[in-house]
Amino acid sequence: MKAVAVIPARWNSTRLKGKVLADINGKPMIQHVWERVKEAHEVDEVIVAVDREKVFKAVKAFGGKAVYTSPEQPSGTDRLAEIANSVDADVFINVQGDEPLVHPLMIDALVQVFEYERNVQMATLIKRIHNKDEITDPNVVKVVVDRKGFALYFSRNPIPYVVKESSIDDSAREQDMEDVSGKYFKHIGLYGYTKDFLFTYTNLPKSTLEIKEKLEQLRVLEHGYKIKTIETRYDTVSVDTQEDLEKVRELLKDKEGFVAVKQEKAG
Repeated sequence: MKAVAVIPARWNSTRLKGKVLADINGKPMIQHVWERVKEAHEVDEVIVAVDREKVFKAVKAFGGKAVYTSPEQPSGTDRLAEIANSVDADVFINVQGDEPLVHPLMIDALVQVFEYERNVQMATLIKRIHNKDEITDPNVVKVVVDRKGFALYFSRNPIPYVVKESSIDDSAREQDMEDVSGKYFKHIGLYGYTKDFLFTYTNLPKSTLEIKEKLEQLRVLEHGYKIKTIETRYDTVSVDTQEDLEKVRELLKDKEGFVAVKQEKAG
């Protein structure tokens, strides 16, 4: 089975324009992502999907493979599908271009699920939440799964919602949140697809739940398809703001920074 990792690197990001080329300790962010993905053992090829010449040149400068995709593509998944049109592979892994702390074992885990479970068409990663503040943070997407590890629902709200007796006071509720925090799961935005399902997915019309929650993966569930989840012990930091960028710079001062983020989050 051949697996290809694609890193969409869009220049005009909404909150931090040009972030894929933001300097992180002497290297553009996209190079850090590419280097992490290249360390994955299960990936046969790594491609950076670009829409600007400056990004193309930057990728070529550090030895990566860059392929132009249309600047009109509405999402990273659509860029992935555009690449897949001309690449012979069985599985495509979508790695966000703004996650320089992605761990190569996260990539390997996604590829392996397609090797061992032939019925899987789409897969993603989840991680146990240990920080109770993340449970109520709408920027942290929560997920609930069935007993076979397939996603039941994704939401920006706390799920599952724990119903309490009306007699329990606020302090008891707070203590209960402490007790159950490790039983919640957050979604890590790395995806794997079979080539056939990738095209199916990008041709599905937007769904009601997707629009309401602003979560693209809900399109898959609402149209009746399944998403396999794999639990990981690693975490990432998506660079969406200048504050995120500074945090990543600090973590990557140590060459093992992508491990440090795991320890920080798990603490």
